[in-house]
Amino acid sequence: MVLQRVSLITIGCHDFPLLRQFYQSLGWVETDDGYSDYAVFQTAGVLLSLWSIKKLAQDSGLEIADPNKYFKGIAFAINVERPIQVDETIDEVRKIGGRILSEPKVSTDGFCSASFADPENNIWEVAFNPNSTFDERGAMLTM
Repeated sequence: MVLQRVSLITIGCHDFPLLRQFYQSLGWVETDDGYSDYAVFQTAGVLLSLWSIKKLAQDSGLEIADPNKYFKGIAFAINVERPIQVDETIDEVRKIGGRILSEPKVSTDGFCSASFADPENNIWEVAFNPNSTFDERGAMLTM
């Protein structure tokens, strides 16, 4: 059996300094585990790291596609405890020059979401689900 957990997610970067600066501009704090070409950010649920896409591709044996010409087939989510936090998060992303893909919208069942892309088109959803629960660290427990 494979343990059912996600501990670390790594985003492969074409321009590492640009992405590092973007995530720092979000107000995210790096752990002490990074170095000049590798960054690690502590989140409520998993560690998020940034590393060279070329080095990741070498390890995988797969080719690198142009990040501006395709959807990568993955999206990250920042789930929040209150609907207003969706608006606040999108406002902060807008202030640092992030590309807003969809403005906050509320559905009839109270679900609220919006999305943005980082400078290399990694897609992030910001969402409030009225049925979600979180632990004391802010890690999502249920949807």
